[in-house]
Parts: sequence; C-alpha cells; structure tokens
Amino acid sequence: MWKVAMSDEVGKAIQAVLERVNQAAARRPKTLPAVPPRLVAVSKTKPPEMIVEAYRQGQRNFGENYVNELVDKASDPLILESCPEIKWHFIGHLQKNNVNKLLGVPNLFLVETVDSAKLADRVNSSWQRLRGAGTNRLKVMVQINTSGEHSKHGLPPEETVDTVKHIMSKCSALHFLGLMTIGRYGYDLALGPNPDFKMLLSRRQEVCDSLKLAMEEVELSMGMSNDFEHAIEVGSTNVRVGSIIFGNREYPNSAANTPNPSPAPSPAHSPEKTAKMVTEDAAKKMHLLTVSEH
Repeated sequence: MWKVAMSDEVGKAIQAVLERVNQAAARRPKTLPAVPPRLVAVSKTKPPEMIVEAYRQGQRNFGENYVNELVDKASDPLILESCPEIKWHFIGHLQKNNVNKLLGVPNLFLVETVDSAKLADRVNSSWQRLRGAGTNRLKVMVQINTSGEHSKHGLPPEETVDTVKHIMSKCSALHFLGLMTIGRYGYDLALGPNPDFKMLLSRRQEVCDSLKLAMEEVELSMGMSNDFEHAIEVGSTNVRVGSIIFGNREYPNSAANTPNPSPAPSPAHSPEKTAKMVTEDAAKKMHLLTVSEH
C-alpha cells in the first residue's frame, strides 16, 4: 500500500534534501546575503497523500506549475484538513485569463512567474478585487529569461529594472520579493558557474543599485533537482526541487494533469527527468564554483 511503500521514502528524501540545502548554504561566500534558502517541494502530478506526508515531515512550501492542478490540490479536503500552514508557490507560466482562478487559491504564498508589467497590473487589480482592502499584499517574483531561449517564458534581461520599478510604484497590492529564472536545461557544471545564475545575480545588482534596495530584500529563485546546491552556493534563496523528493513524475492522460495550452516545454524535457544528477565528486568541487555579484 502507498502508506507503507511511499511515506517513509518521502520522509527520508525531504530530510536528505534539507541536509544538502544546509550544507550548500554553509559553503556560500561570506559576501553573499545570509538569507537561509527556502526549499520549495515541487509536487506537480503527485497525489495529495504525498504532499501531506511531506508536510508531516515539516515541509511547508510547495510548488505547482499548472493553475488547474494547483486549484484542485489546494481545495482538496485532505490537504485543507491536514496542512493548515501550507504555502503554495505558483511556478509555471501564468496566462492572463487564469489570474482570477489562481488568486482564489487558499494559502497562496508566492507567484514566482510575473513576466511583464501588463501581467503585474492584472494580478494587482485582481488581488485587490478578490481579497479586498486591508488584505496582505501578494508576494511576487519577476521571471527573467536568462538563457534567451524562445521556448522559455520570462522578461528579456534588459527589461528587469523597469518592470520591477513598475511593480513597486504602480502595483500597491503586490510585494516584490525577488527575481526568478528557469535557465537552460542540462548545463555542465564542469564548465564553471552557471551563466544563467550569473545573469540573475547581475540583474539583482542592477535592481538594487537603481532602486536603492538592500541585497537582502531581493531574493533569487533559481536551481532545481539537478543543480540546487550550486544555485544556493552562488546566491539562490529559493530552490525548486521535485523528483528527488517525490520520485519521477507521471503524466496520466487525465484532465487534472493536462496543462493549459501554452508554449511551455513538454514533459519529456523536464529538467528533473533529463538532467544528470550531480555526482558526489562534482559536489565536492562545487565550492570552487563561486561568482561575483558585480
């Protein structure tokens, strides 16, 4: 049965990943902001029972890529009863016609994929209308297309500062939390620090310099199952880890798991499924892969 076969595995996986997160954070250069990394368990395609088990192990932040799947899980009676302090992160491409549906999700904590000023405006007005005056501002990140790939969503890097400025000055219902990137899949760390991560660090520096923000106030969401340790070492404060916690994803032909039509990468190219795991030897060398904020 699932309870016997899977619950112990999920618990052990969560603890193992958290240990690796903490070890990576300890290896960060002292010049980086001392912000404890947040582990987001990506539960895409996984059943509510696995989310509940991870929650029982102390995990609170969970990420979903598709609005319909997040709506279903967030309103699931088992999760509502068992996970009162769950924090949902939306980490997929957000279409404007799905904004209202997403913002109705109970315990929505952070939208990581705002990729235009127009989308920010839509999220801002919808949050004000749905939640009313006096409601806490919704945390958002601005997604940057650091790799320049047409298959990736996100702002062109050169539009970062203007978009962040727009959110901070024009979107009173939103709280700008930081920058996010997906980056190119399968980068070989033997070649040196990930250039997508270096790009995000550079854009954060520009944002902080232009808008007079402290580095600690601008988080970075970068790093997934195959490279989260390196991402933390070079400055990530938010890593999105799925398969090494919950196992490989399954994509049944059901409405609940069918993504909304969009040019997002197909499941076959999911980084957690296709990228090679960092070897133990590579992990030992990761402390050499540091980058500068400047």
